[in-house]
This record gives sequence, C-alpha cells and structure tokens, in this order.
Amino acid sequence: MEKKSMFIEQSFTDHKSGDMNKNFDDDGRQKRTGTWMTGSAHIITAVIGSGVLSLAWAIAQLGWVAGPAVLMAFSFITYFTSTMLADCYRSPDPVTGKRNYTYMEVVRSYLGGRKVMLCGLAQYGNLIGITIGYTITASISMVAVKRSNCFHKNGHNVKCSTSNTPFMIIFACIQIVLSQIPNFHNLSWLSILAAVMSFSYASIGIGLSIAKVAGGGVHARTALTGVTVGVDVTGSEKVWRTFQAVGDIAFAYAYSTVLIEIQASCHL
Repeated sequence: MEKKSMFIEQSFTDHKSGDMNKNFDDDGRQKRTGTWMTGSAHIITAVIGSGVLSLAWAIAQLGWVAGPAVLMAFSFITYFTSTMLADCYRSPDPVTGKRNYTYMEVVRSYLGGRKVMLCGLAQYGNLIGITIGYTITASISMVAVKRSNCFHKNGHNVKCSTSNTPFMIIFACIQIVLSQIPNFHNLSWLSILAAVMSFSYASIGIGLSIAKVAGGGVHARTALTGVTVGVDVTGSEKVWRTFQAVGDIAFAYAYSTVLIEIQASCHL
C-alpha cells in the first residue's frame, strides 16, 4: 500500500510538472501564443505602413529611372538587414541558441564594449526618426482632411491654410497615452486591424493613381527624369523635392527595426 501510494504521488507530481512545462517555452518564459497568422499580420503591418501613400509622389519627383532604382536599393538594404536580424534571433546557433528578445540583446550577443553603445544609439536614433516621420505624416493627413472639408464647404477659390503644429501635438499626446497601456503588445486584434488598414493604404494609393491617370489633364503625366526644372519646379525646388522623395522612400522601408520583436512574440 505504501509503495502504491508513493507511485501515485510521484505520478501526480510528474503529471503536474509536465503540465507546467507545457505553459513555458525552452527559455523559461510563458508560452508564446503567436502563430504564423499573427506573425504575418505583424509583418504586413510593418511593411505596408502609411509611408506607402507618398511613394507615388516620390516616384513622380525622381522619375522612372531614379525612382525604381532607389526603391530597389532600399528594398535590398531592408532584405539584407532583415535576414541578418532573423539569423541573430538565436545565438550563437540560429536554431537552438539563446533567444534575443530585442535589438540591443542581439548587439550584446555579437559585439561588446563601445560597439554596443554605438549600435544602440544608431538603433534608437532610427526609431526616433521613424516616430518623427509618423508624427509628421499623421499631421499632414489630418490637415489634408480638414482642407478638403474646407474646399467642399467654401469652394476651391478660398485659401484654406491650416497649420500642422496643433495636429502634431494632438498625435504626440495620443501616442504618449497609448504607450502607457500595459501589455499593449498582446492586443492581437490590434494587429489584425492594422493589417487591414495597411491593405487600405495600398488600395487608396493605387486607386488615386488610377483615377489621376484615367482623368487625364496636364497634371497626369510622367517623365523619365521626374518633374521638369523650369516647367514644373525651379532648380532649388527640384533638389529639395529629390531629397524629400528619397527620404519618403526610406521612411516606407521601416520594417527590419521591429523584426526581432515579431519573432519574440511567436512560438518558433
């Protein structure tokens, strides 16, 4: 009876331990609930952001030669950095190595000393630049909506000038409030909503481009070298718009910065 009791108690303990192990991953953290579906939603959201809305304008400024060339250049850079970060998620072995949950942990695994600080500064500087870009893009979009309503109400001959500054402040305040929500990254429905919005961005851009070309007129034209100096813009405006177009394309490729976090949320 005593042996039988000990066997039952030991079996119960082993079973309980097995259930507990099922709730944790190999790194001792709580079991990841991310799947290929949610991971794909995260990637789509990161790849197709609001930056795609400015790509048509950027290509119009650069032309059909420099525009696609810049797109291909940034796509290659993004592919290279994404592949490198994906291989660095586990170190030193990419399959069985220790997990790295953030970009800084990846840097610490492969570098040391001042290199970590420099790479960290570069990464945080990149994130700050992306955040500023989204803030500016959001304010421009809100101003465009307000101006459109003004034109519909008062006619296109009225000067509907609106400052971007109040909308930047509003968007920044909303970001600060939302960033205080605990476990914000666990809101799976938010990623699905963001993925739907990403497809909406792309559809809006394609729809507006088709409507512009189908409508005809002097403004619906393209050129190999972009906007023409002396016809469309001045020389200084051409230079400024060229740099702005390159910046818009770079802003649209802000994917690899969050790849490690996407991998860390999935059960891989």
